[in-house]
Formats: sequence, structure tokens, C-alpha cells
Amino acid sequence: MKIALGSDHAAYALKRTIGDWLAEAGHDVTDLGAQGVEQSDYCDHAFVVAQAVAEGKFERGLLFCGTGVGISICANKVREIRAVVCSEPYSAMLSRAHNDTNILALGARVVGVELAKMIVKIWLDTGFEGGRHAMRINKIAAYENG
Repeated sequence: MKIALGSDHAAYALKRTIGDWLAEAGHDVTDLGAQGVEQSDYCDHAFVVAQAVAEGKFERGLLFCGTGVGISICANKVREIRAVVCSEPYSAMLSRAHNDTNILALGARVVGVELAKMIVKIWLDTGFEGGRHAMRINKIAAYENG
């Protein structure tokens, strides 16, 4: 799977760890920033990743900040993005199955590496169920498009 990564400085280490783990598993991973632990604004990285996913350059995006909240809010400002912040696997699974989320946000100050791997794996492995859920996704898209 082609996956874009982004983070602020607070979550740089977790992003790198997850990115390396995904690459070892055979995914095509591209890190769109931050490129180090120097202070950076999560909004800047969220917008870059979300726009790239919305344009179809990547199948999915993973974003990381201290809590995952701020970076997910920013990503959701980009049309056609359905970003979710998760700190446990069940919500990650249902966000894919029912909401067809295309960006997952994680908080480096909330989840450890092993839990993050579990959340990411189930999120990547879960497909969208469609059906009644597709009708709701279509309503979201219609609202976004006015």
C-alpha cells in the first residue's frame, strides 16, 4: 500500500518507528515531514499529507502529533479526507469498516509503539463495508461540496 506519513516534532520518533516498520512489511512509505525534532507546526504537515491523499497520490495517510487530536482536526479541513484519531484498535477497525477513513492520527504522548503498531495494522487491514455506510459517506461528500 502507498502510505504518506506526517508529524510534528513531538511525534517525530513514533512516526519514524512506524514508518520503518511499515516499510519492512513491504508498504511504499513516504515521509512528508517533519524531518526532525526541531519545533514544527502540526497543521503544516497535516495539510500536506491530507492534500496528497485527497489527490490520490497515496492510498492512505498516517499522522502523528502529541495527542493526535490537533493534526486530525487539520487533516479533516481538506475536502475528501476522513481522518480519525484512535488510541485503541476497535475504533480504528470500525472507522475503516463504517466510515472509510483514509487518514489515521495517533498521539505519541497517548500510545506506545506496540499499541500504535496494533492500531495501524488493524486500520490498514480493514476494508470498507459499503452498503448503508456508503450512503452516509455520500452525505458527507454532498455536504462538503455544498
